[in-house]
Amino acid sequence: MKGFDMLLFARLLIALIAALHAYIAYFEMFAWETTGPRVFSTFPPDLFAQTTSLAANQGIYNAFLAAGLVWALTIGDGRWQRNIATCFLLFVMVAGIVGAITVSPRIALIQTVPALIAAVLLWRSARA
Repeated sequence: MKGFDMLLFARLLIALIAALHAYIAYFEMFAWETTGPRVFSTFPPDLFAQTTSLAANQGIYNAFLAAGLVWALTIGDGRWQRNIATCFLLFVMVAGIVGAITVSPRIALIQTVPALIAAVLLWRSARA
């Protein structure tokens, strides 16, 4: 597509996905009882105090996803950047699918769809 830089858009989307997962990691690890009820409003409010350690554990995994995506963006070699980004985007997609099945279908829209779009753009840009 003329005038559309797929690689640039893919990298921007990857950066946004990394920022999203850094935010998720933050509230799961440090603000579960305050932010958690706003994000997961369908859960009983008393659930959050009881699940703080579980959320913190879940948060570290989201931190790893964010770190992996940021790492991918710092790799200078285009081929390796694409491979590492794809790996972490696949992790995000799977996490989104599992979340959609076990918690809320909305999670697929928030996690899986943007990661899929970023991966497609990343690989299409390699062929352009």
